Amino acid sequence: MVRSAAKDVDGYLAELPEERRAAPARLRQLCREELVGFDEVMAFGMPAYERDGACEIAFAAQRQYLSFYLMRGDVREAFGERLAGQDMGRSCLRFRRPENVDFDLVRELLRATAARPGTVC
Repeated sequence: MVRSAAKDVDGYLAELPEERRAAPARLRQLCREELVGFDEVMAFGMPAYERDGACEIAFAAQRQYLSFYLMRGDVREAFGERLAGQDMGRSCLRFRRPENVDFDLVRELLRATAARPGTVC
């Protein structure tokens, strides 16, 4: 799935093949637990989490990997050493295999995002 037309995150997850649904569902669960005060929305065809109208976190089940978007430059910098060995673009952390998603790292990134406002890239 590249871009979903789903109206909400439940619909987004329902569109995924069942064998690819567990990791995105777990990402959603972590986002809902850690991003208190954020709004869960669909943005650019993927689940996203906004604070004060600015998208700070998103994720997407792509054809070849699972993407986790971290729009906060300050958080990426703070986690520079931990992210150095990861498959990472400017703001996109890619997990090639669902079983390789480092949910502990994701939780820490979410907590750091929620802990303080910052500039979104």
